[in-house]
Amino acid sequence: MLEYATVECDWGVAGFVCSGRGLCGLLLPESGVTAVRRWVQHTWPDARFNPRLAPSLQHAIRAYFAGQRVTFPIRVDLDAMSPFQRAVLQACRRIPYGQRVTYGELARRVGRPQAARAVGGVMARNPIPLVIPCHRVIAGDGSLGGFSARRGVAVKKRMLAMEDAGSCTAAGRRTER
Repeated sequence: MLEYATVECDWGVAGFVCSGRGLCGLLLPESGVTAVRRWVQHTWPDARFNPRLAPSLQHAIRAYFAGQRVTFPIRVDLDAMSPFQRAVLQACRRIPYGQRVTYGELARRVGRPQAARAVGGVMARNPIPLVIPCHRVIAGDGSLGGFSARRGVAVKKRMLAMEDAGSCTAAGRRTER
């Protein structure tokens, strides 16, 4: 059974969908609940609304968009993905807050050093942004690359800037990119 919840946060209204195996979809904040419901109806038409779904995830989403450093305490359901896609998404999930890796580096981490473009394709179709932090993956030349959120790279840039502000070391330097 699929269930979904909406989460009001500082950046708007986010939404997520869970199966019995874990989180299977997340929509970054939109302007309102209507946009989230439209996304759910289009992508998971059988999902039922449950406002009490995954309260720790709801709290973590609110905290993240309030500028706090958080972890996302939830299993993810990647069963619909190919083995390569799962490997890339699992490796991406391990990128720490405030750090960035390149598409090429992520390809190396999954044992496919020549697959940077394929990694980019997986990032473009990441069904669980934020929890699987594809916004932390950038191009080899240091540019941001793309981002599949509705407002695209502008949202990626804002998320990275927020994380940069919260990721300085004790010596005052930013974490290594």
